[in-house]
Amino acid sequence: MKTEHILVMRFSAIGDVAMVVPVVASLAKQYPHVRITVLSRPFARPFFDHLAPNVGFMAADMKSEYHGVRGLNALYRRLTAKQFTAVADLHNVLRSGYLRMRFNLGRYKVAHINKHRKGKRMLVRTQDKVMRQQPTAIENYMEVLEALGYPVTLDFHSIFEHEGPDLTMLPDDLQADKSGPWFGIAPFAAHEGKVYPTDLMEQVVAMLCERHPDGRLLLFGGGSDEMAVFDAWEAKYAQCMNASKRLDGFRQELTLMSRLDVMLSMDSANMHLATLTATPVVSIFGATHPYAGFLGYGMTQDDVVQVDNLDCRPCSVFGNKPCLRGDYACMRRITPEMVVEKVEGRMKDERETPSRPPRGEEWMKDEG
Repeated sequence: MKTEHILVMRFSAIGDVAMVVPVVASLAKQYPHVRITVLSRPFARPFFDHLAPNVGFMAADMKSEYHGVRGLNALYRRLTAKQFTAVADLHNVLRSGYLRMRFNLGRYKVAHINKHRKGKRMLVRTQDKVMRQQPTAIENYMEVLEALGYPVTLDFHSIFEHEGPDLTMLPDDLQADKSGPWFGIAPFAAHEGKVYPTDLMEQVVAMLCERHPDGRLLLFGGGSDEMAVFDAWEAKYAQCMNASKRLDGFRQELTLMSRLDVMLSMDSANMHLATLTATPVVSIFGATHPYAGFLGYGMTQDDVVQVDNLDCRPCSVFGNKPCLRGDYACMRRITPEMVVEKVEGRMKDERETPSRPPRGEEWMKDEG
């Protein structure tokens, strides 16, 4: 009998791919006899390389090696050599749709994601909004697998669940024992409607430094403008460290995130990355809304800082539209005190009612 082998396709952005991890990990655990190959962009390899014994990863650079119809045909020929028995398209865009069409013609078992665009349009329209929770991205992924005959119950805690984070890959001072709380702060996102204003975020930084003189604030980001802000904060506040400047790749970032007491993020990739490490996350939502279905794995509305008394909000599913008011009140009306209160409350809740396995050096001690 032919070995069951599922191809899982998801390209796109970091956060979207990160949300695939809990679903694939649960699938692998509940169907240990099934081989699973995740097809994604090269950056995603650290998410899946050590996820489970029956999970493999295949990188596809869609902008160069597999660009255009000729490239997609070459990729299809490479994929057919893997002898898949089912194909899960978790992206449903032109590229994945073309591959899906080829697999359909080859009589493969194929299913694709329903993105529930109608409900999202009703959520963000300017008049007569319908404020209704849409199915989450993770639920949509699970629906695809169920259509293929593999219903999944989410059973994922951390990307380090099996072997623990390798702290030795971090710089020496980030391996040290913690004397106070470690806060992660990821204050940027791809679009202005998802970014808490820098002047207000600096007030959050100052308040956390004042309230927790024995703590550390580790800053996560990427762009050159972001690095300039981080360097300025690092010079001004003794507890701040530009962590991303000192780390090399997602595996190191995930390892450091696993040591945090809480991560403060936007509606952005870092929110999703932190949830993969079982770290408590507080996220600030402005132009977007958790009802669109993109809240991080395991998070609830209680983990979100947002204002609910703006008729124009949400105005965008992805935060990429200009502000209709021109003042980004959805962000400006969130006070630094509101943010700090939520962060400290989440940290207190976690300490009083921990809901995750041990992490970092605690994990190492328990395992050793």
